[in-house]
Amino acid sequence: MTLRIGIIGAGANTRLRHLPGFQKIEGVEVTAVCNRSRESAQKVATEIGIPTVCDGWQELIARDDVDAICVGTWPYLHCETSLAALQAGKHILTEARMAMNLAQARQMLAASQDSDCVAMVVPAPMFLETEEALLGMIAAGYFGDWLEINAAFLIGGYDPEAPIQWRQRRDLSGNNIMVMGIVNETVRRYAGDDHSVIAHGKIFTTQRPDSDTGRQRSVDVPESLGVVAELECGATAVYHCSSVAKPGRGPDIVAYGTRASFRLRDGQAFVAAPGEDSFKQLEVALDKQGGWRVEEDFVDAIRDGKAVTHTSFADGAKYMEFTEAVTISIAEGRKVELPLP
Repeated sequence: MTLRIGIIGAGANTRLRHLPGFQKIEGVEVTAVCNRSRESAQKVATEIGIPTVCDGWQELIARDDVDAICVGTWPYLHCETSLAALQAGKHILTEARMAMNLAQARQMLAASQDSDCVAMVVPAPMFLETEEALLGMIAAGYFGDWLEINAAFLIGGYDPEAPIQWRQRRDLSGNNIMVMGIVNETVRRYAGDDHSVIAHGKIFTTQRPDSDTGRQRSVDVPESLGVVAELECGATAVYHCSSVAKPGRGPDIVAYGTRASFRLRDGQAFVAAPGEDSFKQLEVALDKQGGWRVEEDFVDAIRDGKAVTHTSFADGAKYMEFTEAVTISIAEGRKVELPLP
């Protein structure tokens, strides 16, 4: 039986990854699409060959020829569309930055637990190729106990005249700050959950022009973020994210253990073996190499009942809890203990 996919929000990542990913799977058909405007949805439908264009996401979810939903919108719609899809008995794959805040993420998680449908968040895409090999080494005790983790994602450049982006607007992105959530998701895969965080955020350009209206709009999401987290395993994790750093650095994640260390950079993994003082690229056997399998994993979970590992709503709620704690710490200038009530 053909699995029929409806697309809500055909943005850049949807066109780059999700649409081609679904179209290459045998027995999967993208049957409907809606976007911020009918015109933009029609353009995507014509380019890709999607038979139906909907005027809104409610209309798309209600269609009988849609079995599963892929949400590619900004975070402000993730919760509402996910809840509606699950209530309609339809599987849901929602873009990263699971929700606007922890309350929404918990709503989504509860709805998924009450449903028989697959519920999945697009995972942090970095370093999937070497993940299985590294996790095997961690399980075998190769690195010992974790001591320090340093995660940097510094991009962009200082341009106070640039128009405001959705990532700089809290009404569209919620408590998500740059790529903080997916970097935390990546760190958690290797080192586990957080016990506490203390954070500092900075906005350098407080007003930017709005491309839609031509008027100035307030920037209310930090352009620079520093976080110090204590992990449940006892390690210290330091995060530094910036959208004003040129030429930049990252994504760059280094984990230092009592026996050995590893570094994730430029899409590769590097290991400093026990007794060595330098990192060498980790060579991974072909049968152990991972990669981007988001669309295949979503379809396999629906068809074959395979467990969602990248990324379940439970894991998404975990990084949204980290995001919430960071937001509280910045606002109140204090350390925040986890888990949150």
